[in-house]
Amino acid sequence: MINDMLTKKTISQCQPVMNYDAQVNALEQAHFADPFSFLGVHYYNDEAFILRAYINGATAVSYKSVAGEVAYQRYQDSSLFILVIAKKDFKQDYQLVINYPLLTVEEKDSYAFSATLDESAMYLFNEGSLAHAYRHLGAHWREQEGTLGVRFTLWAPNAQSVSLIGDFNHWDTTRHFMRKHPSCGVWEIFISNVEVAQCYKFSLLTCEGDRLEKADPLAFSMQAPPATASIVPEKSFSQNLQQQNYTTNAVQAEARASRNSINKPISIYEVHAGSWQRNSDEVAVGNKGYLSYQQLAEKLVPYVQTMGFTHIQLMPISEYPFDGSWGYQPVGLFAPTSRFGGIEDFRHLVDACHQANIGLLVDWVPGHFPNDSYGLAKFDGTHLFEHADKRQGFHPDWQTHIYNYERGEVKSFLISNAMFWLDYFSIDGLRVDAVASMLYLDYSRAEGEWLANEFGGRENLAAIELLKQVNQRCYEQFPHIMMAAEESTAWPGVTKFTEHGGLGFGYKWNMGWMNDSLSYMTRDPLYRSHHHNEMTFSLMYAYSENYILPLSHDEVVHGKGSLLNKMPGDDWQKFANLRAYYAYMWAHPGKKLLFMGGEFAQRNEWNHDASLDWHLLDYAPHQGMQNLIKQLNHYYCQSPALYELDNDSAGFRWLDGNNYQQSIFSFIRFAKDANDYVVVLTNMTPNTQQCFRLGVPDKASYRIVFNSDDHHYGGSDFNQQTLISSENIAWQGFAQSISVELPPLATVYLVKGE
Repeated sequence: MINDMLTKKTISQCQPVMNYDAQVNALEQAHFADPFSFLGVHYYNDEAFILRAYINGATAVSYKSVAGEVAYQRYQDSSLFILVIAKKDFKQDYQLVINYPLLTVEEKDSYAFSATLDESAMYLFNEGSLAHAYRHLGAHWREQEGTLGVRFTLWAPNAQSVSLIGDFNHWDTTRHFMRKHPSCGVWEIFISNVEVAQCYKFSLLTCEGDRLEKADPLAFSMQAPPATASIVPEKSFSQNLQQQNYTTNAVQAEARASRNSINKPISIYEVHAGSWQRNSDEVAVGNKGYLSYQQLAEKLVPYVQTMGFTHIQLMPISEYPFDGSWGYQPVGLFAPTSRFGGIEDFRHLVDACHQANIGLLVDWVPGHFPNDSYGLAKFDGTHLFEHADKRQGFHPDWQTHIYNYERGEVKSFLISNAMFWLDYFSIDGLRVDAVASMLYLDYSRAEGEWLANEFGGRENLAAIELLKQVNQRCYEQFPHIMMAAEESTAWPGVTKFTEHGGLGFGYKWNMGWMNDSLSYMTRDPLYRSHHHNEMTFSLMYAYSENYILPLSHDEVVHGKGSLLNKMPGDDWQKFANLRAYYAYMWAHPGKKLLFMGGEFAQRNEWNHDASLDWHLLDYAPHQGMQNLIKQLNHYYCQSPALYELDNDSAGFRWLDGNNYQQSIFSFIRFAKDANDYVVVLTNMTPNTQQCFRLGVPDKASYRIVFNSDDHHYGGSDFNQQTLISSENIAWQGFAQSISVELPPLATVYLVKGE
């Protein structure tokens, strides 16, 4: 026994005669900058070690090993406990026995563990090229020196002192001071007395002497708002995260290619997870009836599959504090929001999508972040993540902070975040929010409110470089994903390869098409002839980028009304207009995106605090609209002519794009095989056309394969034609033509053959 080997005389003789008042004061005030130089095990003399532990509230502390137990000596009346022990009696795997007034606990001494930070990774992190920072920073379960515990790491280079606080230490800022690595500005500590799902934060002492409590920027799980703490993840998560690697998974890559390539049909259903559908039994206080990730897997995925959509796009699900931001002001970029479940629950939703051969895209927000006190703003007391100059670091529209894209660590943080969602969850891609706000230094700013770049221009060169790096690295590691840009200007080369001077996105939202076509559709048909170009202009640039045609959530909020109520006329005409518009959109070059509720013509504009109005499906017009979208998706996916050449002008030919007098649009979509084509006719007036002549490429019979005026969709069934034989009448550049009965406010697809 140690007590037998170390007599009272020996212990007394070994006691250091030192004054620790300064250290005790610093420990008590929780501003000890270099705790590992003082606490834990240290050289005392050639024959002994000195052990120090600072444990607030302890009545006694003992050293315990296989050889026995010996008590520390309290320094004066402080919480500092000291033990000098002969080297021959010291055991590295000792534990602390801590006596509190009401309990006794045993735990490993956190200050006895060596540093394990990967210096080469931290070099890349500081440089701005670390793509997997989530494997090095944050909270990770690991076995260290034979002990299972959690290593916590945090980048906060300008803090004087950092303490880990949480459920495991009673949120005591003096219990777990972290070790600083000055070369990279990262703080680290390994502790063993941690349990899964315990809450934690970091307590930082700034250079000005202020005390800040911050959530972990790389937390993988966080408390549900309004609570703000980070949560220790499952042990399996850390293990899976370190092993995750889809770069060589051929099956995964092949499945992505079959869903996401430019020559494949892509029809996206945009979803706000909190309001697509809600549980009716709101029992618990504060329960908003959210569907869980598990329930979304059970309900949303089969619905999307039945409707024929190829992809789901979730509005941001990184943890966010304010419901009204819809997720576009996140504080936990690495944590799926706990509103709907945990990390593995979200992973289950992704797997359910893939089992149904549905791609899953997630909104990603690298353009700005909110100023919540526990978040990234002035993280270590300085403008660490954001620009210090408000002309570059503050967004006037959203009252949020803008990342400092010039800083290497911020670049690593954002690149790693994009990679994390693709790596761990294997999602199909990211839709990058508000790209225009990142590209332009003068975005939404008046003269004098912005700073020019080094060449005197308005381009945000650092943000441009970040976007290129994100796209390049994501596509390199995860082939056949979809990186889509919400970019609302005419910035050139958004979807060009970075090596050709582009931004490297796979797809760009066609905001011009959306604005122009909706402007046209809201007009009374009487006046549409004067605005014909609003529907045709998009074909002037349709092949300049790889486009997605979006009718997103942005078009049905903030007083804009629902898509149905944008349409003019009485109720029948509103539905007819919307049906014709959808069918025109599905035939127009470009992939498709429709916000939830649009598929059954929701009457009210979207409310994030309530479920969609599913009861409307009890009424025939809404059921008809849902049938129309289902059939459009089905026919679209079965018709290569409508998707194979979305990025090639050979896939489109106007028959007549200038018929403004009748407000009729006619064109042909071709597949790679030019003999495979679809003839499209759209009548945007309530007038019928009995004998509308149309040029066709071949001498053949043509049949109507889709008619938005069909009674199954709520239409009038005006056109009863089955097979229409071509005639030797030259028309619109072709030797053959057909005569078609054109329904009111309708879009018709025709193909050749029986």
